[in-house]
Amino acid sequence: MSIEAKIRHYILENLMFTDDGSRLPNDASLLDRGVIDSTGVLEIVMFLEEEFAIKIKDSEMLPENFDSVNNLVAFVQRLQAAP
Repeated sequence: MSIEAKIRHYILENLMFTDDGSRLPNDASLLDRGVIDSTGVLEIVMFLEEEFAIKIKDSEMLPENFDSVNNLVAFVQRLQAAP
């Protein structure tokens, strides 16, 4: 399963409580739609760290990293590519 598919599945199942993928466009703002709040960000951080074996610093918990599926995928890819 791709990074994007894993992230989409997690958000749909655990934050939106649905399996209807059409309800989550990859570029939709998770913050503006009320899908995530501060608690949701922490849940996503724990999921990303465990699922992708990465470490997310407090300074990286920025809206631009967590606001959409596309942003989350790019964020994970950057962290995986870092030395």
